[in-house]
Amino acid sequence: MEYPAQLDLEKKKLTLSDTSIDPDITKRWFKRLYPIIKEQKRPFLITAFCGIAGLAIQVSVPMVMRKAIDNALTDGSGQIASYVWGLLAMAVCAFALRFTYRFLLFKTAYRIETQLRSLIFKHLTKLSFSFFDRTASGEVISRANSDIRSIQLLLAFGPLAILSLFSFLLAFIFMLSIHIPLTLVTISCMPFVYILAQKMRDRVFPLSWVTQGRMADLAMVVDENVNGSRIVKSFAVEKDQIKLLAQMAQRLRWSSTALIDARARFNPLIESLPRLGMAGILMYGGWLSINDKIGIGALIAFSSYVIMISVPFRMLGFVLLQAQRAAASSLRIFEILDEKPAVLDKPSAKRIVHPAGNISFRNVSFTYPNDENPIVLDGLNLDIEAGETVALVGRTGCGKSTVARLLPRFYDVTGGSVLLDGTDTRDLLLEDLRTHINVIPDEPFLFSDSIRNNIAFGKPDAKESEILDAAKAAQADSFISDLENGYEEVVGERGYTLSGGQRQRIVVARTLLSNPKILVLDDSTSSVDVETESLIHASFKKLLQNRTTLVIAHRLSTISLADRVVLLEAGKVKVEGTHEYLLENSPEYESILSSGLMQEAK
Repeated sequence: MEYPAQLDLEKKKLTLSDTSIDPDITKRWFKRLYPIIKEQKRPFLITAFCGIAGLAIQVSVPMVMRKAIDNALTDGSGQIASYVWGLLAMAVCAFALRFTYRFLLFKTAYRIETQLRSLIFKHLTKLSFSFFDRTASGEVISRANSDIRSIQLLLAFGPLAILSLFSFLLAFIFMLSIHIPLTLVTISCMPFVYILAQKMRDRVFPLSWVTQGRMADLAMVVDENVNGSRIVKSFAVEKDQIKLLAQMAQRLRWSSTALIDARARFNPLIESLPRLGMAGILMYGGWLSINDKIGIGALIAFSSYVIMISVPFRMLGFVLLQAQRAAASSLRIFEILDEKPAVLDKPSAKRIVHPAGNISFRNVSFTYPNDENPIVLDGLNLDIEAGETVALVGRTGCGKSTVARLLPRFYDVTGGSVLLDGTDTRDLLLEDLRTHINVIPDEPFLFSDSIRNNIAFGKPDAKESEILDAAKAAQADSFISDLENGYEEVVGERGYTLSGGQRQRIVVARTLLSNPKILVLDDSTSSVDVETESLIHASFKKLLQNRTTLVIAHRLSTISLADRVVLLEAGKVKVEGTHEYLLENSPEYESILSSGLMQEAK
């Protein structure tokens, strides 16, 4: 019961800026991300201060130990209490600083992750249908999840690696202050570490790119099989899909194994080379100590510093690998963020306040983007008066659904123009246009939410009475009331816990609640039985009054809703008129109608 209150609190705290990545595609990936990272400058500065202060304390500990051993134990005084209390105080301060550092660092990294997710989703909502036509949903999901996660991991652990490099520099300075030749012996292996790191980077980056891509392929197979589970089962091809998934998993395993192989070849060497310095300390430092050229405390301090300078190299392999994965992931994310919407508002776009609902198609031609098929619409001319209901009839592929998609600018025409009340729809604001034009698709889609929220999707502030009236008008109230939880019943993904006809009626109710001036029915009662369809149509006849309606018709019962019928053929208007007129004067219409009646009878 506490969760909703906590969720409301989080919503109040959540503030996302409009800052995006740098649009300059010639810049390196991190520079393109910098505008988003820059917004977290203050937390990063506090984090850096706490990290460096804690680091300074940590690096000072061996020097205090050196003094304690050399000044208190070696000379036999035994006065070490002050050093012990000093070390305890340093430990407490270091703990507080490092806790603050890590907490703020990871919190900031998650903020940037959240910003990136919101940025991608916001951009996806702006992209045109042409992008989703050519991009698999699994690919998009992978980039919005695992790829962003790779960047977040680098932002969380990258600063830790940088801080460890500072510890290396500070330890190096302290070591020089103790004994220069012994310091040089200790770091003699470091140049080889840099060479190995460069070779590892060159090997890992292409493998990271391939691995991320294959993770997306695997996600796509899973996504399609979950969403299309009924199709898979209806054709009994589960074994084939399992085999396909196994192939994708095998491809991912190969690239992941190659990536781990590259890491396994280089990481042990990168981590082990600094430890050779420990052998040098024991050999050369021991000789110096035996000959009283260096104190025991200094030798112990050197041993502690060797451990400190080995930490950056233990982290180096992981951070380099993560940096390559983040670089590959960021490029995949940029491919989405750099995608330009094909349908945009003009700077001079006009608002739509009270549309009359007059629609005109003027010499419209259209071909789907990235499609090698012939032109779908070729010189279409059609006028629909305000308040008129027009049915589009034609054989499969003649362009009926395309006309419905061009009206709300899901796509822009290739040639000609679509006019609303005499104004080209490209000169109108998209948000207003789609508010006043609503489409009931042939494939009903419901969200995994309550029926109430699905009906109120287009009007979240709708009153209870309005939701009930819309459901009754769509003939959905009776079956909703029979459900265990009524309007609070949560439907499954895509609403598959309901029948096709039930889903269709809820979609109809959702559209009626939004009360658009122009309504497009894209074969919207194809999933309901004849009795239910007649009830919905009876409600439509009253609700369609004073509303411009375009009906994509396949059934005679649907055509009966229309004032006028338009027959499309080869992307053009072949003939138009009343149903009775076309039945008497158009053999093509009679043929299509006969096949439709046969289909309806089946």
